[in-house]
Amino acid sequence: MARNAAAQEKLFALREQIARLEGKNLPAVAAAEMENIAIRADGEGRIVHERLSFDIPGLDDALNGGLLLDTLTEIRSGSFNDAGSASGFVLSLVGLLKARKAIEGPLLWIADGFSACETGVPYAGGIKQFGIDPHTVFHASPRRLDDALWLAEAALESKAFVATIFEIHGNPKPFGLTESRRLNLRAKAAGRPLFLLRHAGEEEASSASFRMSVEPAPALERRLVDGSLLGGSIGHPVFNITLEKSRNPAPLTFRLEWNLRDRQFHLAQEPNKPSFVGKWPAHSGASLSASADRQDRPKALGSVLAFEKAS
Repeated sequence: MARNAAAQEKLFALREQIARLEGKNLPAVAAAEMENIAIRADGEGRIVHERLSFDIPGLDDALNGGLLLDTLTEIRSGSFNDAGSASGFVLSLVGLLKARKAIEGPLLWIADGFSACETGVPYAGGIKQFGIDPHTVFHASPRRLDDALWLAEAALESKAFVATIFEIHGNPKPFGLTESRRLNLRAKAAGRPLFLLRHAGEEEASSASFRMSVEPAPALERRLVDGSLLGGSIGHPVFNITLEKSRNPAPLTFRLEWNLRDRQFHLAQEPNKPSFVGKWPAHSGASLSASADRQDRPKALGSVLAFEKAS
Protein backbone atom coordinates (compact mmCIF):
# COMPACT_ATOMS: atom_id res chain seq x y z
CA MET A 1 0.00 0.00 0.00
CA ALA A 2 2.88 2.39 0.81
CA ARG A 3 4.36 1.65 -2.60
CA ASN A 4 1.04 2.55 -4.24
CA ALA A 5 0.93 5.91 -2.49
CA ALA A 6 4.55 6.65 -3.45
CA ALA A 7 3.89 5.57 -7.03
CA GLN A 8 0.86 7.88 -7.33
CA GLU A 9 2.81 10.82 -5.93
CA LYS A 10 5.65 10.13 -8.38
CA LEU A 11 3.10 9.96 -11.24
CA PHE A 12 1.65 13.36 -10.35
CA ALA A 13 5.17 14.78 -10.06
CA LEU A 14 6.01 13.55 -13.58
CA ARG A 15 2.80 15.06 -14.93
CA GLU A 16 3.67 18.36 -13.30
CA GLN A 17 7.15 18.31 -14.80
CA ILE A 18 5.79 17.53 -18.29
CA ALA A 19 3.23 20.32 -17.97
CA ARG A 20 5.93 22.79 -17.03
CA LEU A 21 8.11 21.72 -19.96
CA GLU A 22 5.16 22.30 -22.26
CA GLY A 23 4.56 25.70 -20.71
CA LYS A 24 1.31 24.64 -19.07
CA ASN A 25 0.13 24.84 -15.48
CA LEU A 26 -0.56 21.77 -13.39
CA PRO A 27 -4.26 20.87 -13.70
CA ALA A 28 -6.27 21.92 -10.68
CA VAL A 29 -7.80 18.48 -10.35
CA ALA A 30 -4.41 16.78 -10.16
CA ALA A 31 -3.23 19.30 -7.57
CA ALA A 32 -6.33 18.68 -5.48
CA GLU A 33 -5.79 14.93 -5.79
CA MET A 34 -2.19 15.27 -4.55
CA GLU A 35 -3.37 17.31 -1.59
CA ASN A 36 -6.09 14.75 -0.88
CA ILE A 37 -3.56 11.90 -0.87
CA ALA A 38 -1.34 13.77 1.56
CA ILE A 39 -4.23 14.46 3.92
CA ARG A 40 -5.66 10.93 3.94
CA ALA A 41 -2.33 9.09 4.22
CA ASP A 42 -1.63 7.46 7.56
CA GLY A 43 1.68 7.30 9.39
CA GLU A 44 2.97 4.49 7.19
CA GLY A 45 2.17 6.26 3.94
CA ARG A 46 -0.89 4.15 3.16
CA ILE A 47 -3.94 5.80 1.60
CA VAL A 48 -7.00 5.51 3.82
CA HIS A 49 -10.25 5.09 1.85
CA GLU A 50 -13.49 5.37 3.79
CA ARG A 51 -16.02 2.71 2.82
CA LEU A 52 -19.69 2.00 3.40
CA SER A 53 -20.23 -1.58 4.51
CA PHE A 54 -23.46 -3.51 3.86
CA ASP A 55 -22.76 -6.01 6.67
CA ILE A 56 -23.33 -8.76 4.11
CA PRO A 57 -20.13 -10.87 3.85
CA GLY A 58 -20.48 -11.92 0.21
CA LEU A 59 -21.34 -8.43 -1.00
CA ASP A 60 -18.74 -6.65 1.12
CA ASP A 61 -16.07 -9.08 -0.06
CA ALA A 62 -16.97 -8.41 -3.70
CA LEU A 63 -16.71 -4.67 -3.00
CA ASN A 64 -13.38 -5.10 -1.18
CA GLY A 65 -14.92 -4.00 2.11
CA GLY A 66 -17.81 -1.84 0.91
CA LEU A 67 -18.63 1.10 -1.31
CA LEU A 68 -15.99 3.80 -1.55
CA LEU A 69 -17.25 7.12 -0.19
CA ASP A 70 -14.85 9.30 -2.20
CA THR A 71 -15.47 8.10 -5.71
CA LEU A 72 -17.97 7.69 -8.53
CA THR A 73 -20.41 4.76 -8.28
CA GLU A 74 -22.75 3.98 -11.18
CA ILE A 75 -26.26 2.59 -10.61
CA ARG A 76 -27.81 1.42 -13.90
CA SER A 77 -31.34 0.40 -14.86
CA GLY A 78 -32.15 -1.43 -18.08
CA SER A 79 -35.24 0.62 -18.91
CA PHE A 80 -37.36 3.43 -17.56
CA ASN A 81 -39.73 0.79 -16.20
CA ASP A 82 -37.05 0.05 -13.59
CA ALA A 83 -36.28 3.71 -12.89
CA GLY A 84 -38.23 3.70 -9.63
CA SER A 85 -36.31 0.70 -8.32
CA ALA A 86 -32.92 2.18 -9.25
CA SER A 87 -33.84 5.53 -7.68
CA GLY A 88 -35.03 3.81 -4.53
CA PHE A 89 -31.79 1.86 -4.27
CA VAL A 90 -29.73 5.06 -4.54
CA LEU A 91 -31.83 6.70 -1.81
CA SER A 92 -31.37 3.63 0.38
CA LEU A 93 -27.59 4.00 -0.05
CA VAL A 94 -27.79 7.61 1.11
CA GLY A 95 -30.00 6.57 4.02
CA LEU A 96 -27.50 3.85 4.96
CA LEU A 97 -24.67 6.37 4.72
CA LYS A 98 -26.39 8.79 7.09
CA ALA A 99 -27.30 6.03 9.55
CA ARG A 100 -23.85 4.38 9.63
CA LYS A 101 -21.74 7.54 9.67
CA ALA A 102 -24.18 9.52 11.87
CA ILE A 103 -23.85 12.54 9.62
CA GLU A 104 -26.43 15.11 8.66
CA GLY A 105 -26.37 17.41 5.70
CA PRO A 106 -28.05 18.29 2.42
CA LEU A 107 -28.34 16.01 -0.59
CA LEU A 108 -28.13 17.29 -4.17
CA TRP A 109 -30.12 15.49 -6.89
CA ILE A 110 -29.23 16.58 -10.45
CA ALA A 111 -31.39 15.26 -13.29
CA ASP A 112 -31.13 15.95 -17.00
CA GLY A 113 -34.22 17.30 -18.71
CA PHE A 114 -35.32 14.04 -20.30
CA SER A 115 -35.01 12.01 -17.08
CA ALA A 116 -36.94 14.65 -15.16
CA CYS A 117 -39.79 14.43 -17.69
CA GLU A 118 -39.88 10.63 -17.66
CA THR A 119 -39.39 9.90 -13.95
CA GLY A 120 -40.69 13.14 -12.44
CA VAL A 121 -39.50 14.97 -9.35
CA PRO A 122 -38.62 12.90 -6.25
CA TYR A 123 -41.62 12.57 -3.91
CA ALA A 124 -41.01 14.05 -0.47
CA GLY A 125 -43.09 11.41 1.32
CA GLY A 126 -41.14 8.61 -0.33
CA ILE A 127 -37.77 10.22 0.43
CA LYS A 128 -38.69 10.34 4.11
CA GLN A 129 -39.19 6.55 4.11
CA PHE A 130 -35.46 6.14 3.44
CA GLY A 131 -34.46 8.08 6.54
CA ILE A 132 -33.76 11.30 4.65
CA ASP A 133 -35.30 14.60 5.61
CA PRO A 134 -36.96 15.89 2.40
CA HIS A 135 -36.23 19.47 3.48
CA THR A 136 -32.52 18.74 3.03
CA VAL A 137 -32.86 17.51 -0.57
CA PHE A 138 -32.07 19.96 -3.36
CA HIS A 139 -33.28 19.05 -6.85
CA ALA A 140 -31.95 20.61 -10.04
CA SER A 141 -32.93 19.89 -13.64
CA PRO A 142 -30.72 21.83 -16.09
CA ARG A 143 -31.82 21.92 -19.71
CA ARG A 144 -28.38 21.09 -21.11
CA LEU A 145 -26.19 18.17 -20.10
CA ASP A 146 -23.13 20.43 -20.05
CA ASP A 147 -24.81 22.57 -17.39
CA ALA A 148 -25.61 19.45 -15.37
CA LEU A 149 -21.97 18.35 -15.55
CA TRP A 150 -20.78 21.76 -14.44
CA LEU A 151 -23.25 21.72 -11.54
CA ALA A 152 -22.08 18.26 -10.42
CA GLU A 153 -18.43 19.36 -10.46
CA ALA A 154 -19.23 22.57 -8.57
CA ALA A 155 -21.22 20.66 -5.95
CA LEU A 156 -18.35 18.25 -5.33
CA GLU A 157 -15.78 21.02 -5.19
CA SER A 158 -17.84 22.96 -2.64
CA LYS A 159 -18.06 19.95 -0.25
CA ALA A 160 -21.43 21.33 0.86
CA PHE A 161 -23.41 18.12 0.26
CA VAL A 162 -23.27 14.76 1.97
CA ALA A 163 -23.75 13.07 -1.40
CA THR A 164 -24.59 14.01 -4.97
CA ILE A 165 -26.90 12.06 -7.30
CA PHE A 166 -26.39 12.66 -11.02
CA GLU A 167 -29.32 11.26 -13.02
CA ILE A 168 -29.00 10.80 -16.80
CA HIS A 169 -30.72 8.69 -19.45
CA GLY A 170 -29.19 6.32 -21.95
CA ASN A 171 -25.62 6.74 -23.17
CA PRO A 172 -25.37 10.36 -24.34
CA LYS A 173 -22.32 11.31 -26.39
CA PRO A 174 -21.49 14.42 -24.29
CA PHE A 175 -21.02 12.12 -21.27
CA GLY A 176 -18.33 9.54 -21.88
CA LEU A 177 -15.12 8.21 -20.39
CA THR A 178 -13.46 11.62 -20.20
CA GLU A 179 -16.37 13.21 -18.34
CA SER A 180 -16.68 10.29 -15.92
CA ARG A 181 -12.95 10.47 -15.19
CA ARG A 182 -13.24 14.18 -14.46
CA LEU A 183 -16.16 13.61 -12.07
CA ASN A 184 -14.32 10.75 -10.39
CA LEU A 185 -11.30 12.97 -9.76
CA ARG A 186 -13.53 15.69 -8.36
CA ALA A 187 -15.16 13.20 -6.00
CA LYS A 188 -11.77 11.93 -4.80
CA ALA A 189 -10.44 15.44 -4.27
CA ALA A 190 -13.55 16.42 -2.29
CA GLY A 191 -13.86 13.15 -0.38
CA ARG A 192 -17.58 12.98 -1.22
CA PRO A 193 -19.58 10.19 -2.91
CA LEU A 194 -21.11 10.75 -6.33
CA PHE A 195 -23.83 8.34 -7.49
CA LEU A 196 -24.37 8.22 -11.24
CA LEU A 197 -27.97 7.11 -11.80
CA ARG A 198 -28.25 5.94 -15.42
CA HIS A 199 -31.72 5.00 -16.74
CA ALA A 200 -32.29 2.85 -19.84
CA GLY A 201 -28.57 2.76 -20.57
CA GLU A 202 -26.12 0.11 -21.68
CA GLU A 203 -22.80 -0.85 -20.15
CA GLU A 204 -19.96 1.35 -21.32
CA ALA A 205 -16.39 2.23 -20.37
CA SER A 206 -16.41 4.41 -17.28
CA SER A 207 -14.11 5.59 -14.50
CA ALA A 208 -16.64 4.53 -11.87
CA SER A 209 -15.11 2.35 -9.17
CA PHE A 210 -18.23 0.16 -9.07
CA ARG A 211 -21.17 -0.32 -11.41
CA MET A 212 -24.39 -2.04 -10.39
CA SER A 213 -27.45 -3.02 -12.38
CA VAL A 214 -30.70 -2.74 -10.41
CA GLU A 215 -34.01 -4.48 -11.13
CA PRO A 216 -37.18 -4.61 -9.04
CA ALA A 217 -37.96 -7.80 -7.15
CA PRO A 218 -41.23 -8.96 -5.53
CA ALA A 219 -41.52 -7.85 -1.93
CA LEU A 220 -42.03 -10.38 0.81
CA GLU A 221 -44.99 -10.34 3.16
CA ARG A 222 -44.69 -8.19 6.26
CA ARG A 223 -43.26 -10.02 9.23
CA LEU A 224 -45.03 -9.72 12.59
CA VAL A 225 -43.46 -9.48 16.03
CA ASP A 226 -43.69 -13.23 16.64
CA GLY A 227 -41.87 -13.93 13.37
CA SER A 228 -44.91 -15.02 11.37
CA LEU A 229 -45.88 -13.43 8.06
CA LEU A 230 -48.99 -11.34 7.60
CA GLY A 231 -50.81 -12.89 4.66
CA GLY A 232 -51.65 -10.57 1.79
CA SER A 233 -49.45 -7.74 3.08
CA ILE A 234 -46.55 -5.99 1.33
CA GLY A 235 -43.26 -5.82 3.17
CA HIS A 236 -40.05 -3.90 2.63
CA PRO A 237 -38.75 -3.11 -0.88
CA VAL A 238 -36.49 -5.70 -2.50
CA PHE A 239 -33.87 -5.08 -5.19
CA ASN A 240 -32.05 -7.44 -7.53
CA ILE A 241 -28.47 -6.14 -7.61
CA THR A 242 -25.93 -7.30 -10.19
CA LEU A 243 -22.32 -6.20 -9.70
CA GLU A 244 -21.17 -5.50 -13.24
CA LYS A 245 -17.89 -3.81 -12.26
CA SER A 246 -16.10 -4.85 -9.08
CA ARG A 247 -13.08 -6.83 -7.94
CA ASN A 248 -14.71 -10.03 -9.23
CA PRO A 249 -14.22 -10.87 -12.92
CA ALA A 250 -17.70 -12.42 -13.23
CA PRO A 251 -20.92 -10.54 -12.40
CA LEU A 252 -22.49 -11.37 -9.05
CA THR A 253 -26.19 -11.04 -8.25
CA PHE A 254 -27.72 -10.36 -4.84
CA ARG A 255 -31.33 -10.00 -3.73
CA LEU A 256 -31.35 -7.24 -1.12
CA GLU A 257 -34.20 -6.18 1.13
CA TRP A 258 -34.11 -2.64 2.51
CA ASN A 259 -35.46 -2.35 6.06
CA LEU A 260 -37.07 1.08 6.25
CA ARG A 261 -37.25 1.02 10.05
CA ASP A 262 -33.71 -0.12 10.87
CA ARG A 263 -32.20 1.51 7.76
CA GLN A 264 -30.08 -1.46 6.76
CA PHE A 265 -29.93 -4.17 4.08
CA HIS A 266 -30.62 -7.88 4.46
CA LEU A 267 -30.38 -10.76 2.06
CA ALA A 268 -33.94 -11.40 0.91
CA GLN A 269 -35.33 -14.89 0.55
CA GLU A 270 -37.25 -16.17 -2.41
CA PRO A 271 -40.93 -15.11 -2.42
CA ASN A 272 -43.14 -17.57 -0.57
CA LYS A 273 -46.31 -19.10 -1.93
CA PRO A 274 -49.61 -17.26 -1.38
CA SER A 275 -50.80 -17.46 2.22
CA PHE A 276 -54.44 -17.98 1.23
CA VAL A 277 -54.36 -21.76 1.15
CA GLY A 278 -57.25 -23.44 -0.63
CA LYS A 279 -58.33 -20.34 -2.56
CA TRP A 280 -57.75 -19.42 -6.14
CA PRO A 281 -55.26 -16.61 -6.72
CA ALA A 282 -56.59 -13.25 -7.82
CA HIS A 283 -57.53 -12.85 -11.50
CA SER A 284 -57.44 -16.55 -12.21
CA GLY A 285 -58.82 -17.22 -15.67
CA ALA A 286 -59.72 -20.81 -14.87
CA SER A 287 -62.35 -19.86 -12.28
CA LEU A 288 -64.22 -17.29 -14.39
CA SER A 289 -67.51 -18.37 -15.96
CA ALA A 290 -68.11 -18.05 -19.68
CA SER A 291 -69.81 -14.89 -20.92
CA ALA A 292 -73.56 -15.37 -21.59
CA ASP A 293 -73.96 -12.96 -24.52
CA ARG A 294 -70.76 -13.68 -26.41
CA GLN A 295 -70.75 -14.75 -30.03
CA ASP A 296 -70.87 -18.43 -30.84
CA ARG A 297 -67.58 -19.96 -31.76
CA PRO A 298 -67.28 -21.20 -35.36
CA LYS A 299 -67.91 -24.88 -35.67
CA ALA A 300 -64.90 -27.03 -36.29
CA LEU A 301 -64.57 -28.39 -39.82
CA GLY A 302 -64.44 -32.12 -40.41
CA SER A 303 -61.93 -33.94 -42.52
CA VAL A 304 -62.28 -33.27 -46.27
CA LEU A 305 -61.80 -36.50 -48.15
CA ALA A 306 -62.39 -35.36 -51.74
CA PHE A 307 -64.10 -32.62 -53.74
CA GLU A 308 -66.87 -33.41 -56.24
CA LYS A 309 -66.16 -32.90 -59.92
CA ALA A 310 -67.46 -29.68 -61.41
CA SER A 311 -68.92 -31.55 -64.41
